[in-house]
Amino acid sequence: MRPKTLAEVARLTLQGDSFDFCLANFLDGFYAGPTAAALAAEPVLLAPRGGGLGQVQDAYLAATAEHLARMQGFPVANWVAEEARKLHRPWFASPLAALRAVLLLESPAAFRSRNLFVSDNALARA
Repeated sequence: MRPKTLAEVARLTLQGDSFDFCLANFLDGFYAGPTAAALAAEPVLLAPRGGGLGQVQDAYLAATAEHLARMQGFPVANWVAEEARKLHRPWFASPLAALRAVLLLESPAAFRSRNLFVSDNALARA
């Protein structure tokens, strides 16, 4: 099933599907036909069941929603600003220390503001 909203990405993740796979499928559909509705519904928090990884995923969903909304000129949903959607410690997409400087520079603002450091093409799809 291809999630049509970020809320569906979270729901499928809680049901045991791969977060990365669900998010990639969502992005494929979103880029084919972007809508504000795909970003508006608040996803369930993954941290209560997913621990530290769930916290990263919660922040990642919020960053994704904000970044895509700004790219498309859509209003940014209120749920993305919740404190539960921000990390207290930095998280880097690569464990390699040599790449941290690159990720610090490249990370889009919506990700940096949540202490997530990713490449500038983290949401790109081929």
